[in-house]
Amino acid sequence: MGQPRPLALFGGTFDPVHLGHLSVAWEASELLDAEVRLMPASVPPHRPAPLATPVQRVAMLQAALERQSRLSLDTRELDRSGASYTYDTLRELRAEQGTRPLVLLIGADAFAGLPSWHRWRELFDVAHIGVLSRPGVEARVPEALEREVAPRRVSEPSALHGVPAGKVIELAVTPLEISATRIRELLAEGRDPRYLLPCGLFDDPALLAPYRAAGQSS
Repeated sequence: MGQPRPLALFGGTFDPVHLGHLSVAWEASELLDAEVRLMPASVPPHRPAPLATPVQRVAMLQAALERQSRLSLDTRELDRSGASYTYDTLRELRAEQGTRPLVLLIGADAFAGLPSWHRWRELFDVAHIGVLSRPGVEARVPEALEREVAPRRVSEPSALHGVPAGKVIELAVTPLEISATRIRELLAEGRDPRYLLPCGLFDDPALLAPYRAAGQSS
């Protein structure tokens, strides 16, 4: 039996999930030849609580991920009470997946702030890190982080296959400048951000109701 494909995790509040999220997750899956799971956060430690409830965000993600097999949904952080710490999630996945390569996908800006994360140095013990960056734009990182990641950097996705954790790779993906904040504003104003959101979110009016209701109550 051959080595299993890497499992990559792409987290966020997804409040709501939009085409920018799906586009970069899809590209990362192709570049890494990996299964990618979108993982909605429960109580993000570094940002305000989502407007939509966990049940509503899961329903939106399920609608967005229909009719394709490259991206899937993992709700474990919503099922776990308390703050969502990435290290705890990755450690749990490592226990489940054995030696299968795990890849944490994060944007270049979030990667630069990695030293503020809970148990950040231990992340490399349980997963690789895939830094989602703009083509031709090099991410600047703090000196302490650079010292940690310099010996771990690789340029070829194949270097992550067969190794459970510990590498850092930069993935040049096509950024779509879509703001979830702006989408919430448009919906609250009664407008229709048709080409910013997955088509499936418009099939059921209840999916976007939390954001429209926010405008009616303000």
